[in-house]
Amino acid sequence: MKIDSKTKLERREFLRVMGGGVGIGAAMAVAATTIVGEAVAAESMEEAKKARYQPDSADVKNFYRVNRF
Repeated sequence: MKIDSKTKLERREFLRVMGGGVGIGAAMAVAATTIVGEAVAAESMEEAKKARYQPDSADVKNFYRVNRF
């Protein structure tokens, strides 16, 4: 069987385009990480150190009530 050279060219073009898409995807991931990093940096040190777990809250009591073994 004879393989058409045009088919090979199309496959190479496809791989070249996909390789370029990876670079764009990586750039978008870096941009998204930068945006999230700025939002976290806006939190003050006092807010970062405060206790978030409250063992006497209704939600925690309900969790333990429902998940008893």
